[in-house]
Amino acid sequence: SVWLYFLSSLAPSIYQPDTCSSLLIDEKERFDPTQFQESIVQGLNQSGTDLEAVAKFLDASGGKLDYRRYAETLFDILVAGGMLAPGGTLSDDMTRTEFCLFTAQEDLETMQAYAQVFNKLIRRYKYLEKGFEEEIKKLLLFLKGFTESERNKLAMLTGILLANGNLSASILNSLFNENLVKEGVSAAFAVKLFKSWINEKDINSVAVSLRKVGMDNRLMELFPANKRSCEHFSKYFTDAGLKELSDFARNQQSIGARKELQKELQDMMSRGEPQREVGVRGRTEEMKKANLSEQTMISIIWTSVMSCVEWNKKEELVTEQAIKHLKQYSLLLKAFTSQGLSELSLLLKIQEYCYDNIHFMKAFQKIVVLLYKADVLNEEAILKWYSDAHLNKGKSVFLEQMKKFVEWLKNAEEESESEEEETD
Repeated sequence: SVWLYFLSSLAPSIYQPDTCSSLLIDEKERFDPTQFQESIVQGLNQSGTDLEAVAKFLDASGGKLDYRRYAETLFDILVAGGMLAPGGTLSDDMTRTEFCLFTAQEDLETMQAYAQVFNKLIRRYKYLEKGFEEEIKKLLLFLKGFTESERNKLAMLTGILLANGNLSASILNSLFNENLVKEGVSAAFAVKLFKSWINEKDINSVAVSLRKVGMDNRLMELFPANKRSCEHFSKYFTDAGLKELSDFARNQQSIGARKELQKELQDMMSRGEPQREVGVRGRTEEMKKANLSEQTMISIIWTSVMSCVEWNKKEELVTEQAIKHLKQYSLLLKAFTSQGLSELSLLLKIQEYCYDNIHFMKAFQKIVVLLYKADVLNEEAILKWYSDAHLNKGKSVFLEQMKKFVEWLKNAEEESESEEEETD
């Protein structure tokens, strides 16, 4: 009272008791968590199910309420209707509203409307972005405390927000929580989330977002260790109507297996281990285990063989070096060219490599002849490559190099057919 008297004596024309009391009440509302919560709940109760009105109320309230300080309180109320205690239950002694995400209708259209409310709020008050991501991470950890319907709504909302770039896919780390995974909550939640995400955008959006945060190879972790296989993942999500996600995960596993196998091969070859140590049988088992085709394997082996050597930069010397080096691994190459398509794949890899490495341009024909003599490539594959299966890269140079050898192959083939007819 002394302070108020002092203010009034200094500036009697400015000080008005009613105005000052109003300011004090506003400050109390601004910095008192209970007052903050009551203000949000009251506004939501007045807006009801009109989400346009909710968005306008939240926009206007940000000017007088401290969203920065009470971001968690704000988001708890908007999602669950009140403050959440650890584990996901609503605090008994706090004000609540019946108008929130968890009490809304469980359908995609309603969740899209709620996503717009959050989107508008965070666009208007950018500083809420980080707090909102922290809120979603927390809510995902609380999933066991929510009903199935509440989890479904949260999953759909999260999927829509992820699809539209309102959240980073890094929030999905919370789904790898051991207890959630063990009880199957994570996988069931992921089904609803990815369905709404793909419905909003497509599987490419999912792939890009997951790769961006290094989570493209972690989806298997949605299942317990004893069920963490490509087969189980594929069946679970395909049965749930998410074949695109199953195919994506299978492709990612294949990419991972290829990288791992290529690194292993390169390390062994760089140490100078002979092909008997590199091992045909071991590579075959790895191919089957990782569900890799023979064409994929021959590509991996070729890349590994050619990348474990420091090549001479002189054309006249690099060919001799390449022939000597490839002889060492001809048996390994032969083991994975049992199909015509595999042989053609190898020929295309050789063509591409010689074109991309300019000092190998004149080595192409000699490499092909070496592999023909080593029974890695047969005449059918070479003739097919020559006639219509070659790449455009260096086409005229390589076809010219192969011209005489191809003519020789054709003549040999004709002679062989003639001899067979005479024998008949």
